[in-house]
Amino acid sequence: MPTLTLTGEPDADRLLSDNAFALLVGMLLDQQIAMEQAFVGPQRLEERLGRPLTPSAVAEVEPETLEELFRQRPAIHRYPGSMAKRVHALATALVEDYDGDTEALWRDVADGRELKKRLTDLPGFGDQKARIFVALLGKQCGVTPDGWQEAAGDYGQDGYRSIADVVDQETLLKVREWKQAKKARAKAAKTANS
Repeated sequence: MPTLTLTGEPDADRLLSDNAFALLVGMLLDQQIAMEQAFVGPQRLEERLGRPLTPSAVAEVEPETLEELFRQRPAIHRYPGSMAKRVHALATALVEDYDGDTEALWRDVADGRELKKRLTDLPGFGDQKARIFVALLGKQCGVTPDGWQEAAGDYGQDGYRSIADVVDQETLLKVREWKQAKKARAKAAKTANS
């Protein structure tokens, strides 16, 4: 994979670039916290585990112990308990369904639709999160099965809509502005319909 620059922290970005599971965990954590902080989470988790971050390394940890690692300061996520459970479930699913090989999720997919389905079948990955991850793989990681842009929906288009479009601090700010404008439009529409 190419070197990603999603967090502004070189060590965290290097782990995301070199470790497909870390990238998937970052995507899982990307909710209700700043996106760059979500993607720093895997590096913090690896440091606290004291060994390489792999699906089997996480699945082998007792859920209560994993939650303690998430709660250490600085906490890995705003909601350490529920997110520790989700990461544990994700790791367990990858061990059971893909022999702990995260890249097997996309290595042999027939098309973007199959990739998106494999992602939505994972614990913690709904439709939107799966579409964003398909876009991230396609735009920045060279994972471009036929139809990946269609499977990614709006996130597969050019623009600044998600973490898939972050390549530096400037694009991070553009994505944040787009998200804020989208929330403002949704709020205005909701108010108008009340």
